Amino acid sequence: MQAARCPTDDLSLTNCAVVSEKDLQSGQHVTVKTTPTHKFVFTTKTHHAIVPGTIAFSLPQRKWAGLSIGQEVEVANYNFDKSQQCIGAMTIEIDFLQKKSTDTSPYDSDKMASEFIQQFNNQGFSVTQQMVFSFCDKLFGLVIKDIEAMDASILKGEPASGKKQKIDIGLLVGNSQVVFEKAESSSLTLVGKAKTKEQRQSIINPDWNFERMGIGGLDKEFSDIFRRAFASRVFPPDIVEQMGCKHVKGILLFGPPGCGKTLMARQIGKMLNSREPKIVNGPEILNKFVGESEANIRKLFADAEEEQKRLGANSGLHIIIFDELDAICKQRGTGQGSTGVHDTVVNQLLSKIDGVEQLNNILVIGMTNRPDLIDDALMRPGRFEVKMEIGLPDEKGRVQILNIHTNKMRDFGLLAPDVDVKELAAGTKNYSGAELEGLVRAAQSTAMNRHIKATATVEVDTERAEKLQVTRSDFMGSLNNDIKPAFGSNQEDYASYIMNGIIKWGDPVTCVLDDGELLVQQTKNSDRTPLVAVLLEGPPHSGKTALAAQISESSEFPFIKICSPDKMIGFSENSKCLAIKKIFEDAYKSQLSCVVVDDIERLLDYVPIGPRFSNMVLQALLVLLKKTPPKGRKLLIIGTTSRKEVLREMEMLDAFSTTIHVPNISTGEHLVEALEVRTLPTESLSSCSFLETRGREYPPAPPPFPAHAITLTLPACDTITASQPLPFFDFKTLPSSPAYPSFHFYLCEYYDNDTQQQAPG
Repeated sequence: MQAARCPTDDLSLTNCAVVSEKDLQSGQHVTVKTTPTHKFVFTTKTHHAIVPGTIAFSLPQRKWAGLSIGQEVEVANYNFDKSQQCIGAMTIEIDFLQKKSTDTSPYDSDKMASEFIQQFNNQGFSVTQQMVFSFCDKLFGLVIKDIEAMDASILKGEPASGKKQKIDIGLLVGNSQVVFEKAESSSLTLVGKAKTKEQRQSIINPDWNFERMGIGGLDKEFSDIFRRAFASRVFPPDIVEQMGCKHVKGILLFGPPGCGKTLMARQIGKMLNSREPKIVNGPEILNKFVGESEANIRKLFADAEEEQKRLGANSGLHIIIFDELDAICKQRGTGQGSTGVHDTVVNQLLSKIDGVEQLNNILVIGMTNRPDLIDDALMRPGRFEVKMEIGLPDEKGRVQILNIHTNKMRDFGLLAPDVDVKELAAGTKNYSGAELEGLVRAAQSTAMNRHIKATATVEVDTERAEKLQVTRSDFMGSLNNDIKPAFGSNQEDYASYIMNGIIKWGDPVTCVLDDGELLVQQTKNSDRTPLVAVLLEGPPHSGKTALAAQISESSEFPFIKICSPDKMIGFSENSKCLAIKKIFEDAYKSQLSCVVVDDIERLLDYVPIGPRFSNMVLQALLVLLKKTPPKGRKLLIIGTTSRKEVLREMEMLDAFSTTIHVPNISTGEHLVEALEVRTLPTESLSSCSFLETRGREYPPAPPPFPAHAITLTLPACDTITASQPLPFFDFKTLPSSPAYPSFHFYLCEYYDNDTQQQAPG
């Protein structure tokens, strides 16, 4: 017979070889022999339009059998052995017949299998056979992948024996099982039970080792990111679809500089078995030409869009990493230029991440240390849904980070045995990961410097260099001199306030320090009071700032800052508010922090003439003094003022949980105590006694006295000075004070051993 083209499209969908009624009957099974070694089995169907002596095939049939129109073929009857050739189960690969007619709608494989059996019942099928199948007004191309014979026991009405036999040719019957398998790289979405388990590529790189990812101190953050962003992507798509679950599209990593945000994003890219991540440094998106900035955003998502249209739910994951996200995604409407470029870039990014045409195959990772600058629309669920703070590492995290950076030295024997990583971790409170890495580098450079010869030329002592080791002293030297934490306590800030120490001239000073210690312990140990605010108030020059500095230093908090008006000279109200706000925001990044707000009335620009003060700074302080730190953080605020009544009128006293009065020296006993504290190994001054204080006598103070200047300030009095060179005190005139009527200074005598004379002072 001669091969011909199928006369109608409807006949092409029957999967039958169409013949003339004069040649064969409908429903017959025939073999078509194209070459001496190639035979193909077809089921016939008659049609009046077929010329006798010809047999018509559809395009998929001709393609499968390798037939050309007009080719001579041998046709013979074929009889199925129903005991061995009835199809028990058949696996069929399915895809859209025409790529332009693809869609992402799910197709029920159970209904599809039922329709297939109904359309092609009692037809013969062969492995690798190609055909066309119409379902839900869509045309699908099918390829027979696998055929299993029906168990002979079932045909006899007996229980199944469980034996499975593969066959190449079989007859489809009513109780055959048909299973559909989606073609590779197809965008077809199948649901239901009549489909095979898809061989999915794991989203996690099989070579990935979580223990060796090199991220120290971020175990909890990484596990949270994995739970929120990747758990849904690990599961098979059909289960995710049945749950109605949508993948997380955006992760925002924020926190202080140097804490591992970029490292985290880099490791996420390595962990995922996806394409190479697209890394964008924020400002490089911007372009001087109109519209190019927005086009750069569109280019980032172009590959993901194309693959989503082509493969649908089976599209691979595309990762886009934005470093310094705040550079391009500032709040809309805050730009100073007239072009509004930043606003349109934000709009473009918003629509691409989660707009009208949703992409489900992207993961956008943004990094910033200024999350407050980013537009609110980006922060909602559906865009940057997972917001993770990468904060300063705790002691356990610092141990991990130091182990990571000293691991190679340890392996090659370059780390001295006296180096204790736990000791270093305990002494590096509030150090970021980058600062710890810098500490290790500084220690290494110190160790290497020991083996460089100090000659006219730079030479390395090769003999000693082979014995190079980084010792504990190298680390300690770098810790004390080279690397200081950005969010630590700078001793220079508060050391100047207590340069000569604290003179405990009486119970008032001791009580203030004891109360301060209690408040420090409350801040450290109590979970109910993460914020403790105390106000030290008293007359001018009573030592409030020194006591506040002493309390903060003795607390040993990792973060101590003094907010002092002398650092804000010439600041506008706006700048002053921002400076104060930054101090408090930095404090929130540390687990334990102490902020000293010194001389509050000076910060407020208060003057009694008028009166005048800065309401903007007042409102900022009121808010910050009452604001509770983030969860897991504790803050001690120590304020000082000489104008308690003014703060009361401003309603600022209510912002402090405790008020402590710091008095001046008001009695002779306190003055004696203050002078007795200063003891010197000199006998130039043998005796000094206060002869009369309102008629009361006091015993002589035990010599010797200090040989350097003693300065003691009394309220409404001039300064009393003992000046070098001894021997003599120069006591200036001391007028009576209405505030302290009981305190008068009359006479001071001293005895000079050199001149053997006694003289009035």
